[in-house]
Amino acid sequence: MLHLDDIASHEELFDWTGRLLEQVIEPFSRGGTARYTPYDWRARRFGPPRALPPAPVVLMEGVGAGRRALRPWLAALLWLELPPEEAWARGRARDGEEQREFWDGWVPAEREHFRRDPSRPHANLLVRSGQKEQEGYEVLAGPAGTGPQGPDPHAE
Repeated sequence: MLHLDDIASHEELFDWTGRLLEQVIEPFSRGGTARYTPYDWRARRFGPPRALPPAPVVLMEGVGAGRRALRPWLAALLWLELPPEEAWARGRARDGEEQREFWDGWVPAEREHFRRDPSRPHANLLVRSGQKEQEGYEVLAGPAGTGPQGPDPHAE
């Protein structure tokens, strides 16, 4: 699994596509091991390289995973259906007061990112948290259709 929090940084909240392509996607496209430098959000710097071996399935999670520049490389796009305010509250609780200033900048940056490059319309599957009486997650067909290839263009 690759966490996009390891690819992004304070200075490049969403301007990290080139780094991801160079360090992860291109090595995978050749069947090689990816070597990326994870970002340390507290130290505010990139750390030592980390290896990510190729696998039949590599999950990439985080805001921006479904961006236009990456979609050609994705087998499928899953969208976690969560109201933005709830997602931001979870992030603030996770990061604590130390990252308060970060979150003040993140919220408008995320809104702008999805305004310019929406991912949800391209999702093959929507994933929703279970209701209070139901645990786990519910998986539904996404706007782009079910399965990795989306809707069958030859289906009637």
